[in-house]
Amino acid sequence: MSAANKAPRWVTLALVPAVNLMAAFFIAGLIITAIGENPFAALEVLVYGAFVFPEALGFTLYYTTNFVFTGLAVAMAFHCRLFNIGGEGQAYIGGLGVGLVCLYMGGWPFPIVLIVAIMAGALFGGAWAFIPAYLQAKRGSHVVITTIMFNFIAAALMTYIMVEILIKPGQQSPESREFDPGTWLPFVHEMLGAIGIEVARSPLNLSFLIALVCCVLVWVFIWHTRWGYEIRTVGHNESAAVYAGISPSRNIIIAMCISGALAGMVGINEIMGVQHRLILDFTGGYGFVGIAVALMGRNHPIGIVLAALLFGALYQGGSELAFEMPNITRHMVVVIQGLVILFSGALEHLFRPRIEALFIRKPDAVPAQAAE
Repeated sequence: MSAANKAPRWVTLALVPAVNLMAAFFIAGLIITAIGENPFAALEVLVYGAFVFPEALGFTLYYTTNFVFTGLAVAMAFHCRLFNIGGEGQAYIGGLGVGLVCLYMGGWPFPIVLIVAIMAGALFGGAWAFIPAYLQAKRGSHVVITTIMFNFIAAALMTYIMVEILIKPGQQSPESREFDPGTWLPFVHEMLGAIGIEVARSPLNLSFLIALVCCVLVWVFIWHTRWGYEIRTVGHNESAAVYAGISPSRNIIIAMCISGALAGMVGINEIMGVQHRLILDFTGGYGFVGIAVALMGRNHPIGIVLAALLFGALYQGGSELAFEMPNITRHMVVVIQGLVILFSGALEHLFRPRIEALFIRKPDAVPAQAAE
């Protein structure tokens, strides 16, 4: 299709996701009305709980940080036409790497601990993604199936490690001993307090800035390096990539390993930044929500940050909503989140053709020339 027959990019990148989001909230409003609650009052409580009361923004950005990491992970694989469903397991194993560094590097200078922890989280997450990547590239095993299976393997492996190896002596709860305080990431309220800016306490920590740096690095890598160009070429047309001398198998492995490394960074926020110990189930479904974040953000770092902020607000505001309106239970909040995922993912193209048709520029008619 020629450029004259295409809708402007802002329609595809901004207007279509906005309409999908409004449709999801409209259906959610109907459900809330059906159970006898005012949907506008519910929206007010959700926004207040996510952004207004003193601790709200910190909690929202804390959740946003995890969604940025997993959204970037899914987007990296998408650019190579790979559907990485294994972000949950990769984040789990990445957190193990971060936890091991914090457990055994207590007393080291914090900058060294931070650098090694970031490298360990990325290495462990990337290594966990390497096996499905190799099976896809060299053996033809579909990456969707293998990454799903590896989520369960990661959960079983972590359970064994926490119960049999890393459990704190003398307790039954499957968690490690607390890390040395010198390995903890500083909280944002502590950093701002050190320069005289008082903000409410929240779990928001330095990993939020690390997530933003990852966004910049992913943008540079995908759109401004030869390796990113090769990955996108394989994703757009594998046959053309082979004709141009680009190896699809090599780029599949590279894309998946980077994807797993980004997912593994969840451990920096959760394990090093908040929990300060290794625990089970710290991923909390962030890997799966990252799929919706990447879809809604159109696999671009800026869109991913905005989509991650939306889901962070739904997580935090939803908790406040369930507390303030007893009829709207936590399960109902999950339904609202599911509707956003449904319209952003499975029904992404429901409104797209009609919306884009309104903005397609019609080419001017070319007058017929008389035959000589």
